[in-house]
Amino acid sequence: MKNWIEISAQRLAANYRLLAQAVGPETSVLAVIKADAYGHGVDLCAPVLAAAGATWLGVTDAAEGGAARSALADAKISKEQQPRVLVMSEALEDDAEAVIEHNLTPVVSSIAQMESLAAQARGAKTVDVHLEIDSGMSRQGVPIGSALQEVLGWLKAQSAVRLDGVMTHFSSAEIAGSHQTTMQRSGFEDAVQQIVAAGLRPAWVHAGNTSLIDNRAAADADAIQADESFCWLRKMAHNVGARAMVRSGLGLYGYSLPIGREQGYAGPLEPRVQPHLQPVMTWKACVTGIREIEPGARVGYNGTFIADRCMRLALLPVGYADGLRRELSGTSEHAGGWVMFGESRAAIVGRVSMNLTTVDVTDIPSVAVGDEAVVLGAGVTAEDHARLARTISYEILCGVKAKRVLR
Repeated sequence: MKNWIEISAQRLAANYRLLAQAVGPETSVLAVIKADAYGHGVDLCAPVLAAAGATWLGVTDAAEGGAARSALADAKISKEQQPRVLVMSEALEDDAEAVIEHNLTPVVSSIAQMESLAAQARGAKTVDVHLEIDSGMSRQGVPIGSALQEVLGWLKAQSAVRLDGVMTHFSSAEIAGSHQTTMQRSGFEDAVQQIVAAGLRPAWVHAGNTSLIDNRAAADADAIQADESFCWLRKMAHNVGARAMVRSGLGLYGYSLPIGREQGYAGPLEPRVQPHLQPVMTWKACVTGIREIEPGARVGYNGTFIADRCMRLALLPVGYADGLRRELSGTSEHAGGWVMFGESRAAIVGRVSMNLTTVDVTDIPSVAVGDEAVVLGAGVTAEDHARLARTISYEILCGVKAKRVLR
């Protein structure tokens, strides 16, 4: 392999345990492995998280749920010991067969989705579902109002589909004192009360992501208690005889969004877990060539970098086809990204191309053909790449396409 990703099982397990400790024993953490575990590999991450104690995994769709089940079976984890698997994107009619086959728990928000599941089950079993409430994100979920009442009436009238959980998703959990989070929480609480009033008793109530865990102020903008960030969720779940759960994805892989501040919010900004998370992915590339150039030499497409001294360049077999963002290119006017050789930075010079990238090793004379450069990892994080590419760390991690190995 000329460029590859190393996934740290030890760090992944440690991050999960840190998140579980942060929410406390009365709240469960659903480990999100959707989008191929944010680019880290469902096949690698699902067994590690199961061994670390995860009782729930979250996947994108039924196909990814099947892949997770296969990975768990390949790791010799029995069906009885495997975590439950939540399909987080609303199921299509064609997904019903795979949901039943792989014993998945789908997120639903319409009667049509549940009718497909009931038809596929053919009375042979009861299908557990988690009903998503649109509490104000206007993306996925049943709106609060008449649509919710129709869904609850349908669930109450039949037995092929059972309401196992109710959930919502907060759009601004990383904003301390967020007015939108407060409004969404109020709407979600109202929906849960309507569900209970209809005679339905979910076993799980869940909301929030890594940012909700990290943001001490996210739980209650009016009464912040550092040790009670999840008091409101736990209390609501307890009141309806359910268990509280939060869903963490980004934090598992060593990152979290910076905590912002709602205008007018004067409370503390104190992340709960971010300082202790460890990046799980290390992306490496092997030097395939060394070249020395004279002052005035142009580097890469369109000659956007011009050497102002004698320079020594190393060639790395990695580029935008592998997920290395072109925005990391370095020009004579603007510095770009960098890679690491041990503790030393080597700046990217010239444009990142499809399969090749050139870095400046003039001041690192020991670098030779065959040496390993860290493209992403210690000394150069997904947040560094995201800042230069004007995006978020999620997109950086999900965009890496190199072959993955577990270490």
